[in-house]
Amino acid sequence: MLTTSLKTLLAGAAAIAMTTTIASAETRLAFGATNAQSAHYAYFAALAKVVNEANPDYQASVVETGATVDNLKRMERGQLDLGLITTSALYHANNGIKTFDGEPIESKLLWAYSLAPQNVVVRQDSGITSFEDLNGARFGPGQRGSSTEATSQDVMGVFGIEPDWVRGSNGELAAAIKDNRATGFIKSAVGTSFDALTTDIATFTPVQVLGLSEEQTTMIREQLPELSIVDMPGGEMENSGPYTTWGFMIGVSARPDLPEDVAYNIVKAVMEDEVEQATAFPAVEGANLAELTLQYATSPLHPGAIRYFEEIGLTVPDNLR
Repeated sequence: MLTTSLKTLLAGAAAIAMTTTIASAETRLAFGATNAQSAHYAYFAALAKVVNEANPDYQASVVETGATVDNLKRMERGQLDLGLITTSALYHANNGIKTFDGEPIESKLLWAYSLAPQNVVVRQDSGITSFEDLNGARFGPGQRGSSTEATSQDVMGVFGIEPDWVRGSNGELAAAIKDNRATGFIKSAVGTSFDALTTDIATFTPVQVLGLSEEQTTMIREQLPELSIVDMPGGEMENSGPYTTWGFMIGVSARPDLPEDVAYNIVKAVMEDEVEQATAFPAVEGANLAELTLQYATSPLHPGAIRYFEEIGLTVPDNLR
């Protein structure tokens, strides 16, 4: 038989083990990213490192996923604590529209880190100088299955414009433009500049970007509130002065029940990091992620994020609460 002292010792050990297990479960975090070949996966790997180093009792790890929609569904099921999203898809999820029609998913934005302006690019020799000229033109909406493709179709629908859509991968669309089998396409910029693929096209085939009119900008604001309006500087390659386009942000949102203090600690660690994120994802170097988030977000922020942003003196707009 066990002595009283031994029973007491074993009971104490069991209690400690149980407490340790519970604590471990409370601080173990799964970050849903995208496919492992993506630069955004590297960004999430950096996030996990930043969070773990700032919070020694947290154990964050990165999960390879199918990106935005997959992450939102997994967060709803409690399989992920936070995940990569586009702000447009997050808006659709929260409101139960489009991809999430009738099946809303609650997820609060933590921060946004990369703006994706959408460039409407046409060959200079196509004769196309306005959005209206795209009616009936062979034109690519963006890579098949991408957020660019979905938002391009939404925008053109709002404008009442019906191109002869050319579908395919980004590489296939680029080849079609170079071979004059397509007049152009819509492609995400990197910051305020052409991405590598559009730059490659423009190097051999002079192109022109199309900017939004004030009327079109108003139509997007009113009918597609999930999108952001972005002012672009233009340049020689764009064959344009300053112009306006639409875009969406790539960011990070949380599962519905992520505790406020955990969200706060994560956001604080990420906002105060000056090395790891920029090393893994150079596009964020020098960016003020807090201000970027408040400028371009289209969905409510997590209370933990609001707490941190207000703590550093920023004003959170009512529409993001």
